[in-house]
Amino acid sequence: MTQAKQGSKQTHGLDAIALLKEDHTRVKNLFEQFEAMSGGDEEAAAKDGLVKRICAELMRHAQVEEEVFYPAVRKAIDDDKMMDEAEVEHASAEDLIIQLESMEPGDDQYDAKVMVLREMIEHHVAEEEEEMFPKAVKAKVDTAALGEALSQRKQALREEMAESA
Repeated sequence: MTQAKQGSKQTHGLDAIALLKEDHTRVKNLFEQFEAMSGGDEEAAAKDGLVKRICAELMRHAQVEEEVFYPAVRKAIDDDKMMDEAEVEHASAEDLIIQLESMEPGDDQYDAKVMVLREMIEHHVAEEEEEMFPKAVKAKVDTAALGEALSQRKQALREEMAESA
């Protein structure tokens, strides 16, 4: 493959940081759609579907970060505290997701749990984008190779989810 083609391949979303930021944006938009819903009974099914999508996106994102991105970053930078905190934030979000997956839109605290999840994710995303990602770039983490690995793992998870559905 020529150097030009390799460069163009990276600009098509295979850079790990670009892929993770795309996930962040997609989930942010889903949370905004949730917040815009009036909450009437007629929207319960739509709300339920949206929350299920948010939860699936977050679980898939967290899993590929934990399996692919975080180990590479942890190895490249000297900041175990930041990496440990990111993993604890994932675990906390996953606990809330598990609660939401067993609930329905009319249940007590359903909307509150979605909004707390949103706040947790916004905080986590800000730390990744403002601290972790710049440290990974500075440490010269191979984000192109990680991007390919992230893409492949996300696709495998999508297929696993489709098979189990």
